[in-house]
Amino acid sequence: MPSDATTAPKTLITQEMRDKLNVWSEPRISPPVELSDIRKWAIAVYWPDTPPRIFWDEAYAKTTRWGGVIAPREFNPFAWPVERPADLAPKKATRGVGERSMNAGQTETYGVPIRIGDVISARTALVKLEEHVGKLGLTLYRYAEVRWTNQRGEFVRSRVGISILY
Repeated sequence: MPSDATTAPKTLITQEMRDKLNVWSEPRISPPVELSDIRKWAIAVYWPDTPPRIFWDEAYAKTTRWGGVIAPREFNPFAWPVERPADLAPKKATRGVGERSMNAGQTETYGVPIRIGDVISARTALVKLEEHVGKLGLTLYRYAEVRWTNQRGEFVRSRVGISILY
């Protein structure tokens, strides 16, 4: 009977993964952001406390350096159900080598704040693949990035999420 070492794959990186590396998806487009969207999000995030006035009080917000209401940094105009790009959707686990996965965290980078009326465009790509051998055996770290821009082409936010396949 062959040992695990002789039957284990030499790589978990498939040709399909290599082909998708740094290929950006078509954009997903949010509906225009409304004051009520920002206000509800801020209430939910800061509950039971009152959210900062910059997120809901238009008169006050006009006196700030922003000159108007802005959304909290973690505001997500895509929070309502949207279709996930098929190439990044989780695969059905069959418990084979490289088919089990777990979330390894994410890193957020912020640019300009989201404002009332903004329409956000989001693109996604697989940006990095790393393999290591550790306690779980051959392990693949997949880095997927989501980049948001507003209708003026300004950078709003990026998120790099890492998933581990083993």
